Amino acid sequence: MVDWTLHIESNPDKLFGKPTIVNTRIPVDLILEKLAAGDTTKDLLNAYPKLIDDDIVACLLFAADSIKNELVYSNA
Repeated sequence: MVDWTLHIESNPDKLFGKPTIVNTRIPVDLILEKLAAGDTTKDLLNAYPKLIDDDIVACLLFAADSIKNELVYSNA
C-alpha cells in the first residue's frame, strides 16, 4: 500500500499551505476533482508529466484519511 505521507506535503510557502504533490505545485484537490469528473489515471499522467501512479493513489488515500474521523449528522 502507498504511504501518502511520502507523496503529499503541506508547505506554508507553497500555495499557502494547501496540500500538494511533493516536488510539484499540483494541489491534491485538483487531482481529486479531475478524478471525480471522469479523468483517468492515464489522462492525469499525460497532463502532468511529473506525476507517477503512486501520487494519484496517495491523493485518494489522503482524502480518505482526511474524512475518516468526521462526524455527519442527519436532519432526518
